[in-house]
Amino acid sequence: MKMFKYLFTLVLALSVVGCSDLEENAVSQLEPEERELDLETVETTIAGAYGHLDARAFLSRALGLTLMLRSDMVDIGFPSTPPERVEMDQFTVAADNPLILNITRPETSFWPRLYQVVRAANETILEVEILDDQAAGVKEELTARARFVRAFAYYHLVRLFGDIPYLDETIPTSEASIAARTSAEEVYTNIIADLQFAKEWLPDSRSNRALPGKAAAGAYLASVYLTRGEYQLAYNEATDVINNAGRYNLALEPDYRNIFHAVNTDLSAEPIFVIDFVGTNINDESRDYLAAFTGFFGQATYYPSGGWSVAVPAQAVYDTWDDADYRKSVNFDAEAVDNNGNVLTFNEFSNLDNRNANRPHISKYTAMAGDLPQANTSGRDSHSNYQLMRYAEVLLIAAESAIEIGRTGEADQWINMIRERARNGDGTGEPSAVPADISGATIADVLEERRLELAFEHKRWYDIVRRDMGAEVFGPNGFEQELQGTVNFDANRDYLLPIPPFEIANNPNLTQNPGY
Repeated sequence: MKMFKYLFTLVLALSVVGCSDLEENAVSQLEPEERELDLETVETTIAGAYGHLDARAFLSRALGLTLMLRSDMVDIGFPSTPPERVEMDQFTVAADNPLILNITRPETSFWPRLYQVVRAANETILEVEILDDQAAGVKEELTARARFVRAFAYYHLVRLFGDIPYLDETIPTSEASIAARTSAEEVYTNIIADLQFAKEWLPDSRSNRALPGKAAAGAYLASVYLTRGEYQLAYNEATDVINNAGRYNLALEPDYRNIFHAVNTDLSAEPIFVIDFVGTNINDESRDYLAAFTGFFGQATYYPSGGWSVAVPAQAVYDTWDDADYRKSVNFDAEAVDNNGNVLTFNEFSNLDNRNANRPHISKYTAMAGDLPQANTSGRDSHSNYQLMRYAEVLLIAAESAIEIGRTGEADQWINMIRERARNGDGTGEPSAVPADISGATIADVLEERRLELAFEHKRWYDIVRRDMGAEVFGPNGFEQELQGTVNFDANRDYLLPIPPFEIANNPNLTQNPGY
């Protein structure tokens, strides 16, 4: 078997869609000063950093499933799915869970993949410094792109694992391999510094929202401050984005469905930062796996091969959502079309295939991929966009922070902008009365609005953690009780994931999180 040093000798994948071999003697581990560099090479390096976001190890599969299943919005559908997924859903995570680190297939797991993003970003920063005169006029923007994506990767890592090794461009490889865990407080300080630099030097707006502009940096600064409970700063950053929406070319998309339409979303001003899949399967990378995981076996609603019924909401998630809220119809499939053209309701899904859960399934990813002729093989070969940050979330960050600093009237205004959009549906009929405008919004109101507006967009688990809602949402009145039967959530353990034991065994300065 090949020997790997997963975390600290990760190879930079130079292809935007490819996956690197993580073998420790790879050529790309040469230090930047040891290689011939030009501006084109640096552009390739930073493209590689962003290319990792397309990977199956990130939101498309490993991390995406983790964040969905650990929330109270999504449960396991097909019970014989691999145990590492069930562990995430039921809070029985083993320290060596392969979604975190698979030692035989590290390219499929998110701990090494996120550090690959960091590595590529750090290499970019070093390469720009070496280029110097060649990078005149673009030096700061290249560095800003690198620092933004480094902050983005660390923002996931610190929320998932707490204290983590923080590696920047000043850390030589020889020291990185034995780096101790950096306090979460210091990691956040560095994330904020990177995002502040990015906000200063990135362009106002880009036509391709898979690359960040100033609005992306500002929106993530607002999100970071919200997570840390620094509400005035969160308010300042969120309202800065709102007040400059015209300059940044941002607005709410009139039809909520268009945000999750593979073609129409490219014409929308709502996305701020996205993953843009390319519809190309190279070594099983850059594939839209959530279309398959959230779809159901044996149906032809969107494409003939159907999905896998893995990530399926509990029935209560569907039942408690008001039928008159347009967003419900966008988020769920309660009917399916089989390959003979027959329409089945959700309590008949197992008639299509006994592996299907008889519950409404998530439609955001299956429908989006199904809008494309390339959406074959369970929807995986699509060029859908995953929404990482969009304007509606900035409005909700502003609303939550405004309530915390006593500006509830402003919070009402921003929430009602989102609710009005929902009431208008697709704009072709009479507006709905649901959801009604709000007055005197509370924090609970904003969190509920986030749960509905951002449903299945990988936000809910992080909201549960930052607001310490685990005992409540996984308690006897939670959505998932009908399925789990027992409560495995432990607030002393489950807000953080385990540090991979393989890393601890190879680095004497790493320690484990409590409970693992």
